[in-house]
Amino acid sequence: MTDAHADLELIRQAALDAGALAVAERARGLKIHNKAGGSPVTSGDLKVDAMLRARLLEARPDYGWLSEETADSAERLNKRRIFVVDPVDGTVAYMKGKPWWCVPIAVIEDGQPIAAVIHAPALNETFEATRGGGARLNDQPIRASQTCMLEDARVLADARIFRDARWAEPWPEMRYESRNALAYRMALVAAGAFDAALALAPKWDWDVAAGALIAEEAGAVVSDHRGAAWRFNRADPRQNSLVCAAPGLHAEIIRRCGDLSGQA
Repeated sequence: MTDAHADLELIRQAALDAGALAVAERARGLKIHNKAGGSPVTSGDLKVDAMLRARLLEARPDYGWLSEETADSAERLNKRRIFVVDPVDGTVAYMKGKPWWCVPIAVIEDGQPIAAVIHAPALNETFEATRGGGARLNDQPIRASQTCMLEDARVLADARIFRDARWAEPWPEMRYESRNALAYRMALVAAGAFDAALALAPKWDWDVAAGALIAEEAGAVVSDHRGAAWRFNRADPRQNSLVCAAPGLHAEIIRRCGDLSGQA
């Protein structure tokens, strides 16, 4: 079995090349259509997906594959290691020429990420981590914030959810912002630029697997809104929800989310 550092080298270069390919495809003019659920997919997404699948599985033919733009197969469930890929996370930003999109790639072993890269081409930012090896942004170590108070915390989330009057205990006033790509939001928490990223609906593995490892290796805490740890490469490749937070905030967020049953 190849070690995680070799896998990281492989997926880092693949992510860099994928970002360059996506930028070139957009410059040539994207073909866009809507998937069954209504979300857009572009010719750039599909070409990046095909490139990554061919390159990564040629290098690691014994690994499984899970990607947003490839039909899922139960074959991956029998693999000890799999690649989890979103060719372009933040497709709407990518389509519109905004910078908040990225290429996240993770290697999962026995249900947990062991190597991960999130490359944001328009921002020239490459986040990466290996299990037990720490997290880095452009080769420099990163750490989650030391914030311990929710009041005035910097949070990537939909403010309307947390300002809803149906919460039994009102949330403190926080500074909300948004970024298109979920993986990039988790990377920003890992780097300490934000204190938490919250999403109280199910999220696909390809959106969060790379971010989970990078955030955890930077000292953040990642779970669903009940505090349950994530496991990947299951038959249903989704997590219940996302709480990615500075270590001093996570427990309080989970406590408050116990009231989620009152939300629509």
